[in-house]
Formats: sequence, C-alpha cells, structure tokens
Amino acid sequence: MVVARPASDRSKKTFRAFRAAAESHPDLHFTAVSHSDTEATDKWLASVDGAGKVQVIVDAERKLYAQWGLGVSSFWHVLNPWSLWSVYKTGKEEGIWNKPTESGNRWQTAGSFAVDKEGLIKWGKRAGTADEAADFDQAVQAVTAWSA
Repeated sequence: MVVARPASDRSKKTFRAFRAAAESHPDLHFTAVSHSDTEATDKWLASVDGAGKVQVIVDAERKLYAQWGLGVSSFWHVLNPWSLWSVYKTGKEEGIWNKPTESGNRWQTAGSFAVDKEGLIKWGKRAGTADEAADFDQAVQAVTAWSA
C-alpha cells in the first residue's frame, strides 16, 4: 500500500516509481490510496500516464490514512527548506511542478507499507518530510523475503 498526495511534485515521482515496481513484480498486489475525490484522482492519474497495474482507492474522507496512523502534517514537514528546495529542484530538473490542490489536503502525511498475504505488515515508512519518498525495492524485498 502506498498513499499518494495528488498535486504534489513528490507524489508524481513516488507514484511512477510505485507503478514501475508493480510492473516489475506482477506476482504482488500494489494499491495506492488517494485522499482527493474521484474526479481529481482520475485527472491526476491521467497526468501521470495512468495507474498501470496499481489498484487505486479513493479515500477522500481519509479514513484509511487514519487507520494507518497517517494524520495531518506539521508546518515544518511541508515547508522546511529542504522540502522547498526539492520542489524547486524537481521542477527544474524533471519538469514536475506543484499544482494547486483540487481536493484533499496538502497537509496530509504520506506513508508506504508492505503487507504479506497473511495481512502482516512486513515493512513501513511514514514520510518524515513532504519531499521524502519510499524505497519500494526495500518494500518488495521485505514481503518476498518472508514468503520465500
């Protein structure tokens, strides 16, 4: 499971990496959760060339986020100098710029989790700052190591 923040420059990079991991590991199930409404999520998915093999769940009320311990972030989480530099750098180098949030909450904390077929969490990462991205190779290794 990965949670994405539509409109965020980091969410586009994160989702693309997540989708690539899903394509590389067709034996695993990949789910992304959006805190935006269905219309904004569909528009955002089109802007990142679709969901691919990733199941996308819309959680506009952020109930799943709360169940996974992901609440609203702090001012420092989003607007620290390193995150702001990352926004600029990603825009300049990769052409991915933040856009206004159409729905959802820009202050929502992101996180990624790897859950095995028994429903046990084998790996998890709550984003420490808005520009932090998960290492999906680690997540895949954590799930596959336990099932081997």
